[in-house]
Amino acid sequence: QMQLVESGGGLVQAGGSLRLSCAASGNIFSINAMGWYRQAPGKQRELVATITDGGSTNYADSVKGRFTVSRENAKNTVYLQMNSLKPEDTNVYYCKADQRRRGYTEVYWGQGTQVTVSS
Repeated sequence: QMQLVESGGGLVQAGGSLRLSCAASGNIFSINAMGWYRQAPGKQRELVATITDGGSTNYADSVKGRFTVSRENAKNTVYLQMNSLKPEDTNVYYCKADQRRRGYTEVYWGQGTQVTVSS
């Protein structure tokens, strides 16, 4: 089993910045994609940004130009730098990691961290 521990959430005013971190630990073999998703109450979890072990990134249209995803493979850690935050960015943010195994992929989720943006 692999564990994901997120940190960095909190309360910020609109226009401000936050940086989320997510560190993987435990039985780590080969992590492929890592990334961030968010979920508001009563809504489906949605992609925010992902990054592969090769550095390819993917962003939701709503965060392009404002958020930057990065990772340190040696530390098995993924980051999300969030700038120009808007009230609509208020959500619980979840870290996700896909681990390659022989013939299948294991999917792990963090416990979530709350981000609140006040207007």
